[in-house]
Amino acid sequence: MTIVTGKTGARERLRPLLRKIWEHRADYAYVLPAIAVMLIVIAYPIYYTIELSFFNTPPGLQLRDKIFVGVGNYTSILTSPVFWKVTSNTLIWTLASTFIAFVLGFGCALALHRDFVGRGVLRAILIIPWVISAVAASYIWKWIYHSDFGIIGAVLVGLGLADRPPNFIDSVSTVLPSLIVVNIWREFPFAMIMMMAGLQTVPDQLLRAAKVDGANAWQRFWHVTFPHLRNVSTVTILLLAVANFNSFIIPWIMTGGGPSNASHIWITHIYELAFGRQRWGVASAYSVLLFLILMTLGYFYVRALSGNDRKDGSA
Repeated sequence: MTIVTGKTGARERLRPLLRKIWEHRADYAYVLPAIAVMLIVIAYPIYYTIELSFFNTPPGLQLRDKIFVGVGNYTSILTSPVFWKVTSNTLIWTLASTFIAFVLGFGCALALHRDFVGRGVLRAILIIPWVISAVAASYIWKWIYHSDFGIIGAVLVGLGLADRPPNFIDSVSTVLPSLIVVNIWREFPFAMIMMMAGLQTVPDQLLRAAKVDGANAWQRFWHVTFPHLRNVSTVTILLLAVANFNSFIIPWIMTGGGPSNASHIWITHIYELAFGRQRWGVASAYSVLLFLILMTLGYFYVRALSGNDRKDGSA
């Protein structure tokens, strides 16, 4: 028996791969334009952002005259109180929006899974928040929350529940919860659609058998329905988490991160640093950290999909 080690072993393992690439060289030629476009619009911006994160770019200095500072931008970010405030806002925004939107969407999916008169109409009504443009929804809710002309404040004052209209998005203590409500309103239909699709895969035979065996509604849900929805639930939660972590339109249009950074999350803070203050180096460092977090979430998302594929293939 011959043992192949070191460089010889690497060459032996690489040779079949190169041979396969050469055999399919015509196939790679067809996708070469797409690969080139991806390198231009994805790979190069990622590389340039990482490079720029190691430079200081004062507002009055052109980018070609940037100053190398090494990991100085990362150090200043991690020692800045604004970073921890924005990070706290981002975590609250992401976790609350993801969890509540998923639970609300799951509940609506369970309710709409039953047959009743008007189910199709109710389903169409509940999907409306998801299909409305995020920009239009943000402006609508901005007026709904308005401290002088908002309908919520007018109703509260009219019913005698408040002496004056509340400052929903003008107060440091209420702005983030108010934005989270809007975000949940927009996102729960997505969770509802995903879970409704998952509910259709639950075998009726198992539910009927569990009912015959004396299982009540909760036991049928917990021991039969929920295990079949575990994979689609994981995918839905990860998609919601990625979308919320990278959410921009609602917080930026409604508050611009204010008041006093109370509604700034990572993506809006990066935008303000880059395009508001022209601090491209610091913004790039923030972007690299955000990229690493999203890549981590993407890794778990791909693992969840791969797990589903393996289970489907073995079934």
